Amino acid sequence: MYASQCKRIGFRRWRQAAKLWTKVLSTVERIRDPSTALRVIHSAESLLMTEKQPAAKQGSFYPELLEYLNERAASFAGIPADRKSDLAKVADYIRQCLSQGEPAKLTFICTHNSRRSHLSQIWAQVAAQYYGLDGVETFSGGTEATALNPRAVAALQRGGLKITADEPNSANPHYAVFVSDGSKPQHCFSKVYDAPPNPTTGYVAVMTCSQADDACPLVMGCDLRMPIRYEDPKVADDTEFEAQRYDERSAQICGEMLYLMSLV
Repeated sequence: MYASQCKRIGFRRWRQAAKLWTKVLSTVERIRDPSTALRVIHSAESLLMTEKQPAAKQGSFYPELLEYLNERAASFAGIPADRKSDLAKVADYIRQCLSQGEPAKLTFICTHNSRRSHLSQIWAQVAAQYYGLDGVETFSGGTEATALNPRAVAALQRGGLKITADEPNSANPHYAVFVSDGSKPQHCFSKVYDAPPNPTTGYVAVMTCSQADDACPLVMGCDLRMPIRYEDPKVADDTEFEAQRYDERSAQICGEMLYLMSLV
C-alpha cells in the first residue's frame, strides 16, 4: 500500500509521502478498530493527493474566473468525506485512462440535461484545464432533452465564464462557453445521454440527480457508473432566493470538480 500510494502522487513528492506514511502506519498500528484505521489512511491519502498545484498560465483564464477558481480550490476541506471518496473513484478512472495514453471521457447525467449535468460538465472541463490535464473530455445528457436553463447559464457567467448563444430564442439553444478570449469553447445544449456528440462506449457515467440515477439502473457502454448527486436549484425558481441557490449549486459543483481533478 505504501509503495503504491507514493507512486500515485508522483516521485517528486516521495520524501513528503514517506514522512507522512511513516506517521500514519505508526498510528494505525495502535488503533484496534479497523474502520477508524481506514479513515486515518483515507485522510492521509486525501491530504497528499490534493496537493497538486494549478497549472493555469498567464492569460489562460479570465481574471474574474481565475479568482473564482482559486477560491473554490481553497475550500476542499468543506467537502464531506463520503463525497470525496466517490470523487476519488472517478479521479482513479481518469488517471488510469491518461496513463494508458487514452482520453478520459466523463458524461454527467440528470433527468432533463438542463441544470446540474451541464454545471458539472462545464466545471469539470474547466477544472481539468486549471490543473493542466490534457485528454479529459466532458459531456452531459439527460434521460430526456429539454434546454440548458438560462438560470444555470447566468450562474456560470457570475462565476466568470463568458457564454454566448446561437439562436438564444430557440427551443434548445446551443451555447459556447469560454474561459478566455483565446480559448476553444465548450459547446453545450440539451440532449439525451447517448446522443451525439456524447460517447457510447468507454466513459464514466456520473449520475447527478436521484431521478435519473433511479430511472437508469443500467447505462449502456459505460466503464463506470458513479452516483454523485446534487440538490436541484430548480426548487428556488421564481423566488427571491433563485440567484443565491443557483450560485450555491454552481460553486459546490465547481469546488468538487476541482477536487476531483486535483487527485489525478
